[in-house]
Amino acid sequence: MSETNMTLSPNALAQEAIALLKQLISTQSFSREEEGTAALIEAFFQRKGIPFHRKKNNIWAYNRYFDASKPTVLLNSHHDTVKPNPSWTLNPYEPLEKDGKLFGLGSNDAGGSLCSLIVTFCHFYDNPHLAYNVVMAATAEEEISGREGLELIVPDLPPIEFAIVGEPTEMHLAVAEKGLLVLDCIAHGKSGHAAREEGENAIYKAIDDIQWIRSYQYPKVSPTLGPIKMSVTIVNAGTQHNVVPDSCKFTIDVRVTDQYTLEEIIDIINKNIKSEIAARSVRLRPSSIPMEHPIVQAGVRLGRNTYGSPTTSDQALIDCPSLKMGPGHSGRSHTADEFIYLHEIEEGVAQYIKMLEDVIL
Repeated sequence: MSETNMTLSPNALAQEAIALLKQLISTQSFSREEEGTAALIEAFFQRKGIPFHRKKNNIWAYNRYFDASKPTVLLNSHHDTVKPNPSWTLNPYEPLEKDGKLFGLGSNDAGGSLCSLIVTFCHFYDNPHLAYNVVMAATAEEEISGREGLELIVPDLPPIEFAIVGEPTEMHLAVAEKGLLVLDCIAHGKSGHAAREEGENAIYKAIDDIQWIRSYQYPKVSPTLGPIKMSVTIVNAGTQHNVVPDSCKFTIDVRVTDQYTLEEIIDIINKNIKSEIAARSVRLRPSSIPMEHPIVQAGVRLGRNTYGSPTTSDQALIDCPSLKMGPGHSGRSHTADEFIYLHEIEEGVAQYIKMLEDVIL
């Protein structure tokens, strides 16, 4: 008989989430080194009697009464962490409860969200009357946008109708998220002696292109994410003071909204600058969910705000409407002495359950 049942109160589920989070904090889980936390999540599902799948350090599970004829909602968050910075005054791997807070590496980003979603999944696991299937995916490599995290298992999942991606948003609703496009560019010139009228200075050619990048405004502005932002963040040219450089390399960081595809952005830039450009990746795409979507409206009815997020998450790797939300505050992520309030987890579990009940029951 499974330990999982629908009689546990949201508060009791929150206590389970906190207990699991303490175990995760105690186990180092840097990106690409998440074997230990993956094993803990496996053990949690085993205790619950819930079958699960594992690929690399990604764990996922389906509700007991999965029905391929029904639409599917994905609950997802990550169990990898960044490395602790030198300013920590506490042991980052020792979960510490103090003044209503739980301190520890990954507590806020995104352990609180992950554990809250896991127990939310448990709440719905045994229900035979769901209008949707529910899939829980605890994934790896989010902090480095790695290829062996969520992206690795998406082909193994059924078609996803919509997703909730757990990240610290104070349980407000990030209904859109900017994508990321990194372009490496080369302006080509011709070398010559700096003292004579020789050569074609690649730096000057790059300056013309950089000026266009700095001043260009894309005509379509997202109502949730605002305008696209382009920034030149790296420039490199020249070998010695008396040689006109024949090449100048520079990098463009482009934060893309839901108004353009990454391919459209590349095409626009190609048509307006003379430098050669190469995209490092077109994986991290902008994402959004309609304001009228039932899961968004369920959150709005609970008094939550909607907003567009300038940061990227695993939302970029799933091709379906997705909502980013979770307990905790994004400003605490990657900071020394990271923490999450215990009441944030308790309130987060209750809100996840209420919102999903409004949609999938």
